[in-house]
Amino acid sequence: MKLFEYQSASLLSEYGIPVPHGEIARDPATAAEIIGRHGGTGVLKAQVLTGGRGKAGGVKLIRVGDDALKAATAILGMTIKENPVNALYVTEMTEIKKEYYISVVVDRNAKCSQLIFSSAGGMEIEEIAATAPEKIGRHPIDPFTGLDEASLRRTFETSFETGMLAYQALAIARNVYRLFKEKDCSLVEINPLALTAEGTLVALDAKIVIDDNALALRPELEVFRNPEEYSRDEIDARTASLSFVSLGGRIGCIVNGAGLAMATSDLIKYYGEEPANFLDIGGSSNSRKVVHALTILMRNPQVSAILMNIFGGITRCDDIAKGVIMAKESLDIRVPFVIRLIGTNDELGRRILGDQGLEAYTDLNEAIKKVISEAKRVSP
Repeated sequence: MKLFEYQSASLLSEYGIPVPHGEIARDPATAAEIIGRHGGTGVLKAQVLTGGRGKAGGVKLIRVGDDALKAATAILGMTIKENPVNALYVTEMTEIKKEYYISVVVDRNAKCSQLIFSSAGGMEIEEIAATAPEKIGRHPIDPFTGLDEASLRRTFETSFETGMLAYQALAIARNVYRLFKEKDCSLVEINPLALTAEGTLVALDAKIVIDDNALALRPELEVFRNPEEYSRDEIDARTASLSFVSLGGRIGCIVNGAGLAMATSDLIKYYGEEPANFLDIGGSSNSRKVVHALTILMRNPQVSAILMNIFGGITRCDDIAKGVIMAKESLDIRVPFVIRLIGTNDELGRRILGDQGLEAYTDLNEAIKKVISEAKRVSP
């Protein structure tokens, strides 16, 4: 779950990390009014769940005499990387002497979390990472002992002008990791961590990503969920207790079990096609889930054929078959629909389908070859 900047700033503040004062505005007049209360100065920042907003013109410094209303109107009318700007985060102006970068991220290759620090922060951090990786320090974090503060202290003492700044940076790093761990994040990023004219370090921008799988344990974080992050299909799938990810191919997939779903996708690719989605209906025998799953797939104009791959364990194949019949009666299934059914009550399930003129395969390879050939027939 991605957080908007203003949401990230509120969490940073909760964990004792200095951030500029800011307010959210959803219309130009409110943004201009906030700027007025700040003495005619401030920063207008587009709230979008993507990077690159600064280069796209989504961040505007407002100085005394500037037309804040005009600037706010322009930004709220923008679309940045297909993301419409529906809100502005209006913050106080900060005079920056130097910019740094700090984050804690899950590093799956290293099989641990890492604290990443650079004395060259700002908009060009990705270019720096590609062209001058020696300027970026990586500090692996042991999940049992936490931050290696001795190593960090040495890094900060060589990166900051004074011992006091190094001490501030260490306190911020400590709190960033505490936030990362306690809120089950996969990323907490501050860029830039700015040295102000007053000689203090302030988090001027932040990005936080929370692991969706942890939300059941962190109900207080549900208030941060943003509909803008999810497509209609993803929202409907979550409401129906389905696991869904759009993948962009043309073979729609309905599978029970995440491992089987990934194996099915791999086989589709092996035989030369691309899956349109990952869709796991789970282990329950709820016939309505089949209807919900097919409803979602039929909305995708790229889907040329659908494969249902069910390996019944807890899931009963006869209940799945009943769900297929319900879907056939209530939906306009306009593309070829291939079914593979094996496991608990599979003979009964195939008989139910056969009575309705539907064939169910037992061999997965045969089913995949069939669905691919049908997709090519519909859309070569």
